[in-house]
Amino acid sequence: MDIRYSVHPNEFKRMTSEEVRNEFLIEKIFEADLINMTYTHVDRVIAGGAMPVNKVLTLEAGKEIGADYFLERREIGIINVGGKGYVIADQEKFELDKRDGLYVGMGVKDLRFESIDSNNPAKFYFLSAPAHQKYPIQKIDIKSASPLHLGSLSESNERTIYKYIHPEGVKSCQLVMGMTILEPNNVWNTMPAHTHERRMEVYFYFDMSDNAVVFHLMG
Repeated sequence: MDIRYSVHPNEFKRMTSEEVRNEFLIEKIFEADLINMTYTHVDRVIAGGAMPVNKVLTLEAGKEIGADYFLERREIGIINVGGKGYVIADQEKFELDKRDGLYVGMGVKDLRFESIDSNNPAKFYFLSAPAHQKYPIQKIDIKSASPLHLGSLSESNERTIYKYIHPEGVKSCQLVMGMTILEPNNVWNTMPAHTHERRMEVYFYFDMSDNAVVFHLMG
């Protein structure tokens, strides 16, 4: 597991482009038959990806978590951005098509990832945050996710945010998760530029030539 530390705003102002890239960009998310994870000290969030091809992958707790199993004191949100696959949570099996999501609450001891077709493997992107209360497992189909339309073509940021895990939808302790789809001929997801004092954000860009996660550490 890769470890990232928080950066003070004054320190950030003095960073070079290369230093910003090294601190905030995660370039390796999906690798065949591996689970890649990055732990940030900002809100103790873990971002990662699981790409099962020829075997079933099990999400395990490393020494960084300090728990007997990964979700002992954490919750997780998962979105599949690849081919069809299964997420197995304590022997309960959920089939996820591309852009389907799944929330798994605290207390699930065994979490596994499996692809249906090794020639078109699933790519499970996930976020995990500390949790203090157990909420039920729920599958989220993008068709049932609450859409929020924002932006305009004139500002090149017309987009729809599909809310998967949020206070008015699938309940969680701390995790909020969704998917933004840009309308044709639009390029900006986060414009106008802004910060958040009360939370951090992780952005994952997919269906591009190179998948990447960017940590937006707001403060």
